[in-house]
Amino acid sequence: MKYFNLFNNILVTKGVKRILISDLQRNFSELYALEFYEIIEELKTKSIENILKDYDAESKLFIQEYIHLLIEKEYGFITENDWDKNFPPLSYQFHEPNEISNIFIEINNNSILDNIKQSVENLGVKHVVIYSHNKLLLKDFRDIDSQFKSSVLNGVEIISPFHESIDRNFIDSLNQTVELIYSLTFHSCPKIPFRSKDEFRFALQFSREDLKISSCGKVDLKYFNTNLSKVLEAFNYNSCLYKKIGIDLHGNIKNCPLMPEVFGNVHHNSLEEALAKPGFKKYWEITKDQIEVCKDCEFRYICTDCRAYTERSHINNDGADVSKPLKCGYDPYTGKWEDWSRNPLKQQAIRLYKLN
Repeated sequence: MKYFNLFNNILVTKGVKRILISDLQRNFSELYALEFYEIIEELKTKSIENILKDYDAESKLFIQEYIHLLIEKEYGFITENDWDKNFPPLSYQFHEPNEISNIFIEINNNSILDNIKQSVENLGVKHVVIYSHNKLLLKDFRDIDSQFKSSVLNGVEIISPFHESIDRNFIDSLNQTVELIYSLTFHSCPKIPFRSKDEFRFALQFSREDLKISSCGKVDLKYFNTNLSKVLEAFNYNSCLYKKIGIDLHGNIKNCPLMPEVFGNVHHNSLEEALAKPGFKKYWEITKDQIEVCKDCEFRYICTDCRAYTERSHINNDGADVSKPLKCGYDPYTGKWEDWSRNPLKQQAIRLYKLN
């Protein structure tokens, strides 16, 4: 008797129309027909011979092709007489030791960062993402970097409008003087000043698009991430809001700068005080398995979420919005993508959010 052993780092996610097989070691995912799922499930409890004897000659050929595909893709291996017991199941537990992992803050000047510096230390924050409405000069970038230089932060990401002073010398100077900045995005570029290569200490991106903060929340294949840590987080918690704090342009403390609920203001309250307020964590444990439509989607564990812009169709017993993200154009019931902004069923929510 021969037995198929699925590697424990292979995750099979069942949708309504298709399945997604994710290799959590090699960090990639592939789509397959729904019938493949039934074969994989049978292989967990039956030998290959016992499976094949239940099918006619034509169906046996399809089963054998599926098994060959599993071997060819290195999703598993075959053993004689029994399954290999040396590969225990992967634990899907997720642990994030920091009280807060990320802060997303809108700024129009750097002074507001003074208000959160101590909280960053107290909460053990790992990353700060800064969205600047104003054009930042070389001094501004250096000031931001030095602000957190001796902190517990792993790094700082900055999104800022492009200006004519940003050239190769500007970036070279930053590369030589900053330490914590790990990602820089300049948007609204009339033209790309130069092509960046992997030669800087930070990731560098130039975009012609006007990246408004309201651009956040788009669901697209290019944003999906097959990554063990992110997948485990999505299994257990909300992949967008868990252990995150947002601060809007006025200093209001929120789950996300674009969400309406306010839990204090950095000019009067600490982030610790906001974190302790009732309701602040109500979205933290809402996984994609609890969100309408998403719970039936094969992409649900590699997709991020958005609670700021939703279809506003479902509220749970705790008063939390568990509707499908507004900016998702995928329909798991048909397996097709469409332009979400043109969907007639979304127009009321689009008008409500005043999105063009």
